[in-house]
Amino acid sequence: MPSSAYALLDSGAYRSSILTRGPWHREHQHAGPPIALVCRAIEHAGAAHGLSHMARLTANLFRPVPISELSIDVVTDYAGRNAGHFSARLMARDKEVARFTALMLRENDVPIPDDLPGHPLSLTPRGPANSPEAFFPFAGKHVGYADLVETRVAKGQLFKGPSAIWFRLRHPLLDGESPSVYQRIAVAADSGNGISAILDLERYVFVNSDLTINLLRRPQGEWICLDARTLLGPSGCGLAESTLYDIHGLVGRATQSLTVSRRE
Repeated sequence: MPSSAYALLDSGAYRSSILTRGPWHREHQHAGPPIALVCRAIEHAGAAHGLSHMARLTANLFRPVPISELSIDVVTDYAGRNAGHFSARLMARDKEVARFTALMLRENDVPIPDDLPGHPLSLTPRGPANSPEAFFPFAGKHVGYADLVETRVAKGQLFKGPSAIWFRLRHPLLDGESPSVYQRIAVAADSGNGISAILDLERYVFVNSDLTINLLRRPQGEWICLDARTLLGPSGCGLAESTLYDIHGLVGRATQSLTVSRRE
């Protein structure tokens, strides 16, 4: 079992481990880990400008990410006093496999009244300590994403329609480095369409070509919960949407555009 999802090479590139392997193809990564890896690079770029909160991260997934060496190129499109816009490219085998945009904000200590409408922020049905362990249907077939994360059920049933699932990393993204809360969100958020699946995984493929995460505040702790549901149209397209929580309550939302097809 590898000790981390990636290894940082002397060249500045990253060697992918089999912990990143997804359920669709043995040689392809689950999109969560590489999205988190790019999130890390953008966080570092934002920190150079004093911008510490990732308010939005959008991943446009061009093609499957192979389990191979990856490189990341981050560009500061604009950095002001309170907000910065960043873009990034994820490269594998000399091909661009994904492109990203992100909004980073400066965090300030601003007292907020206690009696605002919609506050305090909503909580999940159950916390991780009171939620039973869950297992991905592809777990055990090969080492991969199901070994990278630990999952527990707050509501519903995994891969059986709308559900709320807690995620926690079993292994770090990089050896000797604790993942940030934003990286933890990114690893989990791309699983919304899977945990809320309403089609048979053996008969259908329902792949997302993007992921957008919006966060209203900095998450806290190791556990991230996705309260997810999948909605399908009649033309082979769909949408998965997830409400995101930490143990203290609501932190944001994530959406994924889906392409649906029958397995050959």
